[in-house]
Amino acid sequence: MNNDSSIAQVAAMLREEATRLGPGARLPSSREIMRRHNVSPVTVSRAIGQLAAEGRVVAKPGSGVFVTPQVTGGRDAADLSWQTVALGDRVVDGDPVATLLAGAPEGVVPLTGGYLRAGLRPDKQLAAAAARAVRRPDAWAMPPLAGLIELRRWFARQAGGDMTAADALIVSGGQAALTHAFRALAAPGTPVLVETPTYPGALTAARAAGLRATAVPMDRDGVRPELLAEAFAVTGARVFLCQPTLHNPSGATLTVERREQVLQVARAAGAFVIEDDFARYLTEQAPPSLASMDQHGTVVHVKSLTKILSPSMRVAAVIARGPAAHRLKASQLVESFFVARPLQETALEFVGSPAWPRHLAAVHAEIRTRRDALATALAARMPQAEVHLLPIGGMHLWVRLPAEVDENALVEAARRNGVLVSPGRMYYPSEPPGPRIRVTHMAAADLAELHEGVRRLARTLTAIL
Repeated sequence: MNNDSSIAQVAAMLREEATRLGPGARLPSSREIMRRHNVSPVTVSRAIGQLAAEGRVVAKPGSGVFVTPQVTGGRDAADLSWQTVALGDRVVDGDPVATLLAGAPEGVVPLTGGYLRAGLRPDKQLAAAAARAVRRPDAWAMPPLAGLIELRRWFARQAGGDMTAADALIVSGGQAALTHAFRALAAPGTPVLVETPTYPGALTAARAAGLRATAVPMDRDGVRPELLAEAFAVTGARVFLCQPTLHNPSGATLTVERREQVLQVARAAGAFVIEDDFARYLTEQAPPSLASMDQHGTVVHVKSLTKILSPSMRVAAVIARGPAAHRLKASQLVESFFVARPLQETALEFVGSPAWPRHLAAVHAEIRTRRDALATALAARMPQAEVHLLPIGGMHLWVRLPAEVDENALVEAARRNGVLVSPGRMYYPSEPPGPRIRVTHMAAADLAELHEGVRRLARTLTAIL
């Protein structure tokens, strides 16, 4: 046996010994190892040195050799810095979306969030619809790639105008719909126009697609058509993202006249309008959709069931015509093939049942009550702040703070005082005009908790001023 093979064999036996003894245990002495394996002191020393280099053992002069103690949290982290170079500089920041989706800790009042609270979700009715759906003969078969024809037809009718099932594509929720639309309609590196402020998830999706979000100002009636025309002319953009009904976060709803103007401006620019119609079911007073007014294939319409039903009802439709529709379908196909059929069947069962109109009526009544209660409480307890407008529905109020308020400091102090609100900064693609917060009325358990949340927020604001 040559010396190198002896070292390798002794090292292998010591590895087995270390594994058997466990972290922190003392290995046999060098003299004992020499006796057991009939090897020289040099061989033993080099074998132990090899295990030390591997991080398996630690030599303590005067005490012996010990199996490396187990470090809490696992082994030392691997050096992953090479990935920074490999990935390049196209960073996808998911923090704003994660912030919006985070739940409130115990004892903290949630004045933020974007979904119905547990008591208002139609959980039992959805469960019943799901039970009926999975009993269908083909419930677990592969669906048509574009989605169930009956569900596509339903979404097309909801969009209005002369839309048909052939124009609709079923996708996994509104966020996925926006991602598909950005990728299909605009090339990486090109600009996309967005309202300012706007939904942070849309900004993140646009950036992930490699697009540059350019802000178009709004007023209380929504996006300003004359500034939209100017933005198209200056940037050369060919896509405009719009939330014309109950805009998030401002609550603005475009009038029919402005809707017509937006379509005219987009047609003149040869551009698409992505209509994110996320909140149509959160009001009884929604104007006709942009899609229903469009005769030229300008509008790519997005409608989701998630907001009105449940966070886990990840079913939405993208409605488009012409080459844009083909690109959208290709995007869906290469990314995820199709939406799971049982989920589509459940959605179809629910919206076709008597539970659907009853649920809408209950939600609308709750929205009116909570919206008015929140607006009244803010006016009474926080007169220094100004509610942008009282929306026709939805879940939020957009609040302008006094100019001297540090928005981040307020949000953090409010959290420490037991109430969560959304910081306004995340809603802007560029510099915000001043401190803002979005305050939600639908996440609190009841009106008492809603009032308590406003009380805590008002106390925080007073302490900061």
